[in-house]
Amino acid sequence: MTTVSLYARVSSEIQAKKDTIASQIEAIENRISLDGYLLLDEFRFIDNGYSGSHLIRPALERLRDEVFEGKIDKIYIHSPDRLARKYAYQILLSEEFQKSGAEIIFLNHQGNESPESHLLLQVQGMIAEYERAKITERHRRGRIYAARQGSINVLAKAPYGYRYIDKYTGSGKACFQINIEEMETVKKIFYWIGIEKLSITEVCRQLKKLNIVSSTGNFFVRSSVYGMLKNPAYKGEAAFGKTKTSVRVPRPIPKRNANEHPKNNYSVRMTKKEDWIYIPVPPIIEGELFDVVQEQLQENRKTARLRVHTIPYLLQGLLICKRCRYAYCGKFYRGKPRKDPHKTSYNSYCYYRCTGTDSNRFMNGTPLCDNRPIRMDVLDIAVWEEVKYLLKNPQRIAEEHQRRLLNLEKLSLDKTSNVVEKQVTKLNQGIARLIDSYADGAIEKEEFEPRIKIMKQNLKVIEDEKKKTNNQKNMKNELTILITQLEDFSENIKSKLDTADFDTKRNMMRMLIKRVEINLEEVNVIFRVQNIPSSVCDQKTQAGSILPYCPRSIDK
Repeated sequence: MTTVSLYARVSSEIQAKKDTIASQIEAIENRISLDGYLLLDEFRFIDNGYSGSHLIRPALERLRDEVFEGKIDKIYIHSPDRLARKYAYQILLSEEFQKSGAEIIFLNHQGNESPESHLLLQVQGMIAEYERAKITERHRRGRIYAARQGSINVLAKAPYGYRYIDKYTGSGKACFQINIEEMETVKKIFYWIGIEKLSITEVCRQLKKLNIVSSTGNFFVRSSVYGMLKNPAYKGEAAFGKTKTSVRVPRPIPKRNANEHPKNNYSVRMTKKEDWIYIPVPPIIEGELFDVVQEQLQENRKTARLRVHTIPYLLQGLLICKRCRYAYCGKFYRGKPRKDPHKTSYNSYCYYRCTGTDSNRFMNGTPLCDNRPIRMDVLDIAVWEEVKYLLKNPQRIAEEHQRRLLNLEKLSLDKTSNVVEKQVTKLNQGIARLIDSYADGAIEKEEFEPRIKIMKQNLKVIEDEKKKTNNQKNMKNELTILITQLEDFSENIKSKLDTADFDTKRNMMRMLIKRVEINLEEVNVIFRVQNIPSSVCDQKTQAGSILPYCPRSIDK
């Protein structure tokens, strides 16, 4: 039985929300029915809202895995640009699918093995890539031109206090309309900061007391209030081009509950104010008050720097709560006054605290986690001592590598490799003979299809075993080199550990530690030894270390 699948894709979030991908799916399903095949639900691969300019897409990744395992015989796609928007990616995927025995069928392209057909496919791929680049450039230039003409359409959405009116609802031109109820809240926020000289934190408390929520239904937080105070739209000048996209910056630890393959494979950066384009909109506050607020924000920033000590957190970005998987963040606490009457200073403490215990983050006011905070100085010392022990005692890594070498030596890799190679050759010959028999009419299609599918599955299993054997051989060679050179690296770095400054410690920790998991009674340090300086080794290893429970009580 022939197993078929479909792959469909649209790029933008707007297309995803409007469900424009449904037309692609319907056309593909009709073609599959006309060809007399049955499409199973598990072989529907749909990337809704993912760009074709990069290969990392969830549905495409699953499709490639299924094809590699030999589970799919035919792949139906609407057009080559739905598979990828870059010609090189189209060729790469096409060759990958063909090597696994899967046939690609494009609805708008009659594929065959003729040179003309290959040429047409190549031309379509290059045109798709060129078209994408031209569309992006035209879209960018068109938005800039419209912004300079004062068109409000180029803005993504209306800020809090306004309502966006499109050109079809309004008088033939899009505009911002003031929301009376939200306008009063905006005026209060600017009045509290500019006239009463309140802090942003105090403004958030006042809004919560008045039970005023944002347009999303949540209570205001400092970042959202700060963004409102910096938005020139409230004085009648909405800014276009405040941000730009750049190469995606990797995160120290993955974002919680985020997709492994992000839809937007880029990072957003702020641009210079000189590059902003201002569009006139109805003002909510006076320009003088807006300027006063900007001055007050600068004053508050200076005062905050004088009042709060800058605290360097050594393990920033590496701490994870093992109970709720939220990140641990640094927190500064000011305790009770000292008992000595001659000293007026306070006892201050720095802690790492699970963000899942912060009730303000959740609408019901109930914390998600009950994990306890941990003293920063205690945890920093404990983890750094663990890193020092790892580097001062290379036998800890060498013993693990030696254990792996002993396991590999028990396997007769050369003998296993020869046997697997013979099995691969024999199966390839059998597949070739079976195809020749079918081509000569010696066997029927009903007999040919199940036999060829079974042989392909057997070949895939044997090739996986061959790949595993080769990986074991490479690992044995790499581990041997690593063990012989590890002691030299340890000698070079050992003398510098005890006198390392903060930046050196932090860089060393980020290089060697994958993450630190904090539980109620233990701290688990997960190491990754990769790309050690001086090009000592490139072999990746990972080990775990559990520290004893660190005291979390506050010294009174």
